[in-house]
Amino acid sequence: MPLKIDRGLMHWLGVIAVTLVCIAIQGDISWMKAYPKSLVVPFSDWMNTGMQWFIDQFGAIFLAIATLLEWPIKGVQWVLHALPWIVCTFLFCLVSYIASGWRLAIFTLFAALYIVVLGYWDESMNSLSLVAISVPLAIFVGFVFGVWGFYSDRAERIIMPTLDILQTVPAFAYLLPILMLFGFGTTVGLIASLLYSFPPMVRNTIVGLRGVPSEIVESGIMSGATPAQLFWQVRMPTASKQILLGVNQATMASLSMVIIASIIGGTADIGWEVLSTIRKAQFGESILAGIVIAFMAMIMDRITSGLATQSAEYNRKQQTLFARYRYWIIAAAGTVTFLLLAKLIPAFQEWPRDLQFSPAKIMNEGLTYVVVNFREEIESIKKFAFFYFMLPTKIGLQQAVSPFTWGFELKLVHSLGYAVMMVAIACWCARRWNNQVAIGVLLFAIFFYFGLTNLPWPALLLIYTVAAWKVSGPYLAVGTLLGLGFLVVTGVWPQAMLSLYLCSIAVIISFLFGTAIGIWAAHNDRVSAIVRPINDTMQTMPLFVILIPFVMLFKIGDFTALLAIIAYSFVPAIRYGEHGLRNLPEGVLEAATMVGCTKSQLLWQVKIPLALPVMMLGLNQTIMYGIAMLVIAALVGTNGLGQTVYIGLSDGDFGVGMIAGIGMAIIAIIADRMTQAWSKKRQAELGISV
Repeated sequence: MPLKIDRGLMHWLGVIAVTLVCIAIQGDISWMKAYPKSLVVPFSDWMNTGMQWFIDQFGAIFLAIATLLEWPIKGVQWVLHALPWIVCTFLFCLVSYIASGWRLAIFTLFAALYIVVLGYWDESMNSLSLVAISVPLAIFVGFVFGVWGFYSDRAERIIMPTLDILQTVPAFAYLLPILMLFGFGTTVGLIASLLYSFPPMVRNTIVGLRGVPSEIVESGIMSGATPAQLFWQVRMPTASKQILLGVNQATMASLSMVIIASIIGGTADIGWEVLSTIRKAQFGESILAGIVIAFMAMIMDRITSGLATQSAEYNRKQQTLFARYRYWIIAAAGTVTFLLLAKLIPAFQEWPRDLQFSPAKIMNEGLTYVVVNFREEIESIKKFAFFYFMLPTKIGLQQAVSPFTWGFELKLVHSLGYAVMMVAIACWCARRWNNQVAIGVLLFAIFFYFGLTNLPWPALLLIYTVAAWKVSGPYLAVGTLLGLGFLVVTGVWPQAMLSLYLCSIAVIISFLFGTAIGIWAAHNDRVSAIVRPINDTMQTMPLFVILIPFVMLFKIGDFTALLAIIAYSFVPAIRYGEHGLRNLPEGVLEAATMVGCTKSQLLWQVKIPLALPVMMLGLNQTIMYGIAMLVIAALVGTNGLGQTVYIGLSDGDFGVGMIAGIGMAIIAIIADRMTQAWSKKRQAELGISV
């Protein structure tokens, strides 16, 4: 296919030319390489002043709210600790059976016995008491705002960007203002959990209410329903499944905040257990405690998703009294029975310490054996990835290549050879696929040679703004320019580029690896069955715990942070890859098979192009997960916005922490809008709806 030169290609060639000129002259123009400190806008100082004024005016009100919210948490804690573990286990299993059947009930029993035998029951109940209050609050607040956004377009225009900020600003960034307003204690963890977990409920409520078919609403109006009856008796029952999915997501989000809540709440819960063992570098103990949180999350996920998929259409009037209230009767009878058994058998009241068992020692010894006996292999992997891939991406080939790292010195002939090779590859891509792929190759060549952190900020602003324009039009382009411009004028651009460098590498690897597994799982039910619990574990395992094995194996540094980000963010790519391929139109697949497509042709020329919009949503979520993990990765020595968030938190500097947090939110929102816009455009081109 001959090379086609169009207006879009000329635009991009112009951008590349401007970028190369900026690189050539940045040595002579200092402000092009580093934004002048004298021009940095002191947003952080203004935010600190405003926050202090707000605390002086309204601090007493927030302290009163904190005192009020402590009582329900303490009440739930008292109930859970007063009941014997055998009674709680029975009730948990009963709820699991009602929601999803015997399999979930058996799994719940296994999880409860795991918690009891390992001696984590009291800590787990403390965590559950926090979740038991935060989840209903999140559901209530999310439902109210969701209904408001459904009925008011103006409210929705305010609510949706606010949700984006709450979900993309790292939780650590808003810990400091919460502490300043509510003081130190359990309530702080509750508020942090609430802020993080109510946005999914808002989104699902709006989607559910808007998804009610118009004919159902019209039939309710024709029947003479009042506005209140129309909402509660027509819209709500129809939208209940989608709203229950919001309950599911709010529950999972609340559980994911357990450790962070422990950091600022100081409660003796399972999150604090994980955190304390991590601080002591106790690999086995931290993994075992982290599994407790994973089990709790899996069970709550299955319960809420099971309730969401159950049909709400049944006739209670035709049922007998026992059939209507059978589960309440079983719960009451079982509770009384197991209470009596707990009186007779002390082990059912409180599990004896001498019967507790923990394989933590064996796990620690196993990890030590691997570290000691495979040290050379581990170091080789780390050095190869860091010196040949990560370092050039960060500072460029021109600085990374040296006799010490690559075995030779980078000279003019090498640079010319690299340039000729990358241009040749770009031309081949343009002929083989399209100009967009060729432009991607050329931009990668520039990034890899000069390094993301060494490129002039005006050039990067131009590249990202033009990319946003090409994907979605002028509105996203202006938003991208303003958002990235904010990073420049607030002085956090260098930290943002360090974060972007690490996150970009992790996202690319996670997406490619996860999508490959998703494609495999979509064509093999056994692989799918194996992958699902692995996905569940990786998504529900506390982020701190994911760091432990990598730190023990590879020590602190960028490579360790990269592996931790990959371990957390590859799951969405698997889920969306499998989902996209399993939900393709049957008619299209049958037509492709009828015309004689081989399995390979069917996959690469039919299935993947059709599933690509859904896979791009997986890329979207992979980016979100990667950015979320950046703050945790900062604990192992990485620099960037995540580290700045910690600096603000440790110094009590609200402005510094929030500016860094907002910076991460800006990157996340721009990536979100660009991937969503590309996905919608691709769907329109293919004439499909996802």
